[in-house]
Amino acid sequence: MDSRTPRESKTILTDLVLPSETNPLNNLFGGELLARMDRAASIAARRHSRRIVVTASVNHVAFNKMIPLGSVVTVEAKVSRAFKTSMEIFIDVWIEDRESGISSKANEAIYTFVAVDEQGQPVPVPELVPESDQEKERFDAALRRKQLSLVLAGKMSPKDATELKALFV
Repeated sequence: MDSRTPRESKTILTDLVLPSETNPLNNLFGGELLARMDRAASIAARRHSRRIVVTASVNHVAFNKMIPLGSVVTVEAKVSRAFKTSMEIFIDVWIEDRESGISSKANEAIYTFVAVDEQGQPVPVPELVPESDQEKERFDAALRRKQLSLVLAGKMSPKDATELKALFV
């Protein structure tokens, strides 16, 4: 199985915020944004694995800025790390200023997807080879996030979480 780069999984979805997608303050519903991020991340995971993929978890979501009605929203997703059968997807959300056209980061999220066969059984995914400094940072941090998640779920002993221990030693 050939390795792939984050660039090969990059997915960009751009859309408008419509009235039916907003709350009483005329800002995009959080759930609508989660769905958009899930779709973009799903496509990125599928591009990397070339398999059916399912959302395993939403590891982190930061709603840093409100996204008002009429905004142009761009969701950018890339695989940040591939494990045996799972992939961590890092998602950046941008909003475009209506007058200047300048985009600013509004939100971010990290999702985990698992590649499966037609019976829903996990299957191996290609290795990921990060290229840029940001991709390398996200790649390294993904293992720490995975170990933390496993320790908190009781699936890994803290003494075996070598990447986490390295932060404190």
